[in-house]
Amino acid sequence: MDSKKQTPVKYYVGIDVGSASVRAALVDGFGTVVAHADQPIQIWEPQPDHYEQSSADIWAACCSVTKNLQESCWENAGYFFDLPDFLSWKATGVTARSLCTVVCKWTYTSDGGWDDSFWKMIGLEDLVKDKYEKIGNHVLSPGESVGKGLTPEAAKDLGLPEGIAVAASLIDAHAGGLGVIGADVKGHNLPCENQPITARVAMICGTSSCHMGVSETPIFVPGVWGPYFSAMVPGLWLNEGGQSATGKLIDHVVQGHVAFPELQSKAAASAHSIYTYLNSHLDLIKKSLPVGFLTVDLHVWPDFHGNRSPLTDLTLKGMVVGLTLSRGLDELALIYLATIQAIALGTRHILETMQAAGHHINTLFLCGGLSKNPLFVQMHADITGKPVVLSKEVESVLVGAAILGACASGDFVSIQEAMAKMGKIGRVVQPNHQHKRFYDKKYEVFLKLVEHQREYRSIMNSF
Repeated sequence: MDSKKQTPVKYYVGIDVGSASVRAALVDGFGTVVAHADQPIQIWEPQPDHYEQSSADIWAACCSVTKNLQESCWENAGYFFDLPDFLSWKATGVTARSLCTVVCKWTYTSDGGWDDSFWKMIGLEDLVKDKYEKIGNHVLSPGESVGKGLTPEAAKDLGLPEGIAVAASLIDAHAGGLGVIGADVKGHNLPCENQPITARVAMICGTSSCHMGVSETPIFVPGVWGPYFSAMVPGLWLNEGGQSATGKLIDHVVQGHVAFPELQSKAAASAHSIYTYLNSHLDLIKKSLPVGFLTVDLHVWPDFHGNRSPLTDLTLKGMVVGLTLSRGLDELALIYLATIQAIALGTRHILETMQAAGHHINTLFLCGGLSKNPLFVQMHADITGKPVVLSKEVESVLVGAAILGACASGDFVSIQEAMAKMGKIGRVVQPNHQHKRFYDKKYEVFLKLVEHQREYRSIMNSF
């Protein structure tokens, strides 16, 4: 690819699975078919007037017709990049890939490299050609300097000096983890003080949430991605848990409630965000109770978008138990609270699964948009029973990216040194251990919810 050339024409592939064949076409942005291919589908007739087809055969036919369009599109592709590596290439002109992206997303291993058999098995053996030039045969650890730094063209576009160091990058969530997990905690009376970084988990919580834990030896955790070697912190193995929808779920529940227009109006009148207003409203209605206890008979299972970790079940659905006919602002505040608690209970589920597999975790480090919500933070501390550390800089992903740049510049000898110097603690939120029994019972109900959902599915599957 040559960035100086005119913008290439975009093409789109349309695939039609018919009764007797699969057809594919390459279509330009004006709707013109520029290439076409088809592949027959096998049909079996085990007995007269009974016909069967194979889903595996249909998929194979889809692959075949798509590959037949290679001459028009696939073969003309210069490189395939994950976004972080594309940006590094644009900045430096170097096609090196980050170990983070190729390990976490592209099946590369730090000790064995690419696996020829995998690409052949899925019908993409042409990527093996030229020592994997199209998908990367030069892999750098995060924070290593890429090439000779900014090219003259990139420097001009960015308004920066030519040749300034550019670091091999990280996926955004991993950069957030790097920005918080290595902070110096001396003097904060935390259980992770004077312990290795493996006692910590970084939680990057926004639209969705990621839970990053590291270990000195590989730990295989059911339902949690990894272990990936040196994918975030060099020399350590990374496990990555996740929740598919967290901030998005809270927005969905709150904005879909009938009392949301009233909430908007009152929040605007008080010059507060809707979530600051909801937190204040919960304080008003709790009376003498701790806020969290308001949901004693209201429970949420938060997998409205399936479960990523630790159950890895995309078919799971959200559940709410304890609804009434009430439709006011009090009820909106309660379902908001129950949803936040459900997300925190999901984090506890992930952490317990990691610990059962061999991790030893005693402190959470939070960053991302949801870490700005004090109710979200306190519920995670109370429900997990672990202190939560908040970064001084809210934008920890940006701090993590800057740590990479600092290492590429040569100003630090290691990622670990840069993390300790540049990662700053803002405040610590301690769990209220007096509430432990209540949240243990909530967690018991939480696990029953998914157990019951699966029982319901089994009953209906027998229909």
